Amino acid sequence: MRYISTRGTAPALTFGEAMMTGLARDGGLYVPEAVPQFSKAQFAALAGKPYEEIAFAVMKPFMGDTFSDDEFRGLIAKAYAGFGHPARAPLKQMAPNHFLLELFHGPTLAFKDFAMQLIGQMMQAALAKSGARITIVGATSGDTGSAAIEAFRGLENVDVFILFPHGRVSDVQRRQMTTPVETNVHALAMDGDFDDCQARVKDMFNDFAFRDGVRLAGVNSINWARVLAQVVYFVSSALSLGAPERAVSFTVPTGNFGDIFAGYIARSMGLPIAQLVIATNQNDILDRALRGGDYVTDGVKPSISPSMDIQVSSNFERALFDAYGRDGAAVAALMAELKAGGFTISQGALQMLRDTFASGRCSEQETMATIHRTFGETGELLCPHGAVGVKVAEEHLGDVPMITLATAHPAKFPDAVEMASGLRPALPLRMGDLFQRPERVTRVPNDLGALQSLVRERIAR
Repeated sequence: MRYISTRGTAPALTFGEAMMTGLARDGGLYVPEAVPQFSKAQFAALAGKPYEEIAFAVMKPFMGDTFSDDEFRGLIAKAYAGFGHPARAPLKQMAPNHFLLELFHGPTLAFKDFAMQLIGQMMQAALAKSGARITIVGATSGDTGSAAIEAFRGLENVDVFILFPHGRVSDVQRRQMTTPVETNVHALAMDGDFDDCQARVKDMFNDFAFRDGVRLAGVNSINWARVLAQVVYFVSSALSLGAPERAVSFTVPTGNFGDIFAGYIARSMGLPIAQLVIATNQNDILDRALRGGDYVTDGVKPSISPSMDIQVSSNFERALFDAYGRDGAAVAALMAELKAGGFTISQGALQMLRDTFASGRCSEQETMATIHRTFGETGELLCPHGAVGVKVAEEHLGDVPMITLATAHPAKFPDAVEMASGLRPALPLRMGDLFQRPERVTRVPNDLGALQSLVRERIAR
């Protein structure tokens, strides 16, 4: 199994190399040369199996000989041992033919734990073999950062730096990043929005002298291993509702396009998925692009669903790569245009995207109303991101069962949830003292040179 860049000029890598590299040296994102295919019989054989067994079967064909079978099974077991539900990703029925996939039972109460806990185990195993030390730099709109810090804190051969937009994450999200005491993790509150944080991380990767000097690695969803780990819960939930004998649909609240792209990979493997619905909040660039064909940024507007407050959706590049017939030069040209504000999707590529994805938008008022109505009708308390998903999913319901991804626990966004429902969601007991723990955070400017100097200084200690 080899991995190639969406921009066409970086060397092909193995799974292990792509995992440790993150962003390709030509600025592109790694994707598999070919997606492994599963037969109906192979999917059917996984029905009713524990989540860990499904994870092994789904992911191993993408990995070549990076890990032995026994080694990989052990890494999966460690990754999910700390989850708070034995099903790992349980389904809950919301209405006839509408189901909620609860992805918030991990240690930081968000779907990012499914990938981050596993990538932490895989990277640690790879580094133990090589004896190397790496520097992880990531950007977060809230959940990726806390999941990364939880996965890597205390590891001897890893330093972790997480950039988050100052004042634009929830208090719970911030404290999950700023209260760990381990000295190898560094929470950096950066001036600007998430797109600024993500841009500075990409700048660091594209400065090869810096990248090589600090042995930079990435854990944002630019890292293929992140996307691959998220494919598993699309498969497990579809099997629970009768796949492969019947099709299912998914609605995914998304900002950076990584989670919905994992669903696209599941369908590419042969999983019978009828609809893949992109749910956006008021930062609706993905919905606008699919409807009108123009991907044009117009500034990030802060919302009550901050993990989706994104205009530059990194993983959309992976979808464009397929939409443009895997033409790396064409994708590179589009990404150059994006730096100037945006681009127009060609008619053929746009048709492919429209044939592959549906989309919808949820305003702030609609998000609040959905939280209120859903709680009254079902007793289910949604986080704002899940509410965005539910509202858009309801616009796409039909004869095929719809699964909406509940990406975070409502207690991560207590102010918005209380405003909408009248009920303030409590944190799980294991996190009950979160607001009593001292914070450790560094305020940083939106300046590449200053960030690089800080990283060099911290890892030299």
